[in-house]
Amino acid sequence: MSSRRSIPSSSTWPRCSSGERQLKPQRITAVEAEDKQRRIAGGLAARGAKRGDRVPFVVPSSVDLLCAVLGALRTGVIPVVLNPALLPHERDELLTDADPAFVVASDEELSGLFDGSPAELAPVPLGRPMHYTSGTSGRPKGVWSGVLDEGAAHALLDDERAVWAFASDDVHLVCSPLFHSAAIRFAAGTLLAGGDVVVLPRFDADDAAAAIASAWPTTAFMAPAHLQRLFALPHLPDLSSFRLLAHAGAPCPAPLKQAALAAFPEGSVWEFYGSTEGQFTVCPPELWEEKPGTVGRARPGRRLSVDDDSVIWCAVPEFARFEYWGDADKTASSWRDGGFTVGDLGRLDDDGCLYLEGRRDDLIISGGVNVYPAEVEGALAGLRGIAELAVFGAPDDRWGQRVCVAVVPDGPVDADSVIEHARRRLTPYKCPKEVYVIDALPRTATGKLRRSAIADQLGLGGEG
Repeated sequence: MSSRRSIPSSSTWPRCSSGERQLKPQRITAVEAEDKQRRIAGGLAARGAKRGDRVPFVVPSSVDLLCAVLGALRTGVIPVVLNPALLPHERDELLTDADPAFVVASDEELSGLFDGSPAELAPVPLGRPMHYTSGTSGRPKGVWSGVLDEGAAHALLDDERAVWAFASDDVHLVCSPLFHSAAIRFAAGTLLAGGDVVVLPRFDADDAAAAIASAWPTTAFMAPAHLQRLFALPHLPDLSSFRLLAHAGAPCPAPLKQAALAAFPEGSVWEFYGSTEGQFTVCPPELWEEKPGTVGRARPGRRLSVDDDSVIWCAVPEFARFEYWGDADKTASSWRDGGFTVGDLGRLDDDGCLYLEGRRDDLIISGGVNVYPAEVEGALAGLRGIAELAVFGAPDDRWGQRVCVAVVPDGPVDADSVIEHARRRLTPYKCPKEVYVIDALPRTATGKLRRSAIADQLGLGGEG
């Protein structure tokens, strides 16, 4: 990575105060965060939360939420971080599944936890947050790592530090919502190293540019959709403060990658491939420039393999193991010989560099957020006038992919009614943006749906 720069501090940034909902970016120092973590740990204990308990947080991104996640983990309480935009029935399904000690469902409830007496904290987080990730069945599953002993917990943190070199002079800009695992990993690593963190409550390209100009961040994690929107601005901010711009969450088109390499300081644009379940690779800029399209080599302590069906497997250290909460069968099918898979396909070259040959066939990645067609199709099931339907992703310049639905009619089909039906049942980012009426869905000789061929069949630029 590039050498560190001398970054001016900013005293003009909004600081987070309990009971106050900031719509502007918030900045917090490691010292301020440590105090908040102790107080929220005390508040959780006062509410009866114990080691190994799950406490869901269903609130928007803020430095208070970040400190709550860390304060919980440093006492062995496992935070379950959920998207606050979920519709009530979507949220309630996950809350029931998590079997929580209690739920923090508003900014006011979160603020109240900071009123507790400060509690002692472990030096490092004793686990990972539990995030929910859907599968091809469309049923969300919690990724559960349990509570670690201090040796394993130190190893987990050291694993991140070894790759990203978090340090006390870092200022990290949080661009993704904190219900994303990557957003928490980078922000937490920075605070635990003694650095500052700036949290954007939501990603807006103008707000991100203003934050870069004011806070002079040294690090950030962005999905390709964030980069696309940043580069669409009439004028880019001064990016010279960055030593690290990490990107992941969706395939990054080569022109966008090249634009990032040209705009950010030399040596600063790193890519990685991972999932909520775990991390697979890391790719420094010089490796991508040597081997365009690769997502890098295995992270330290990991071993990659690709089976005869092109499915990618990753063997991980013991501290990086996980299970799917309450789903022993899914857990068993995802692990083999000390390695796990999330079902993605790829190939390894002779130098150990991984190339993705398609994300999970059913997966749509829109703005860095996973959307599973089975869930959307379930919400649309039974609509009159439709014999068959299939939800698919189409390329989109802003979001990476947009959610679409192809329908085979057996009567009149009104596209607006289909979309409105989805909006009543799904979070907005999961809803189809376009409806296409077709004669037949593309299928293999054995009758299996070829979902990845739908966009190409419609002339939307699919991969075929």
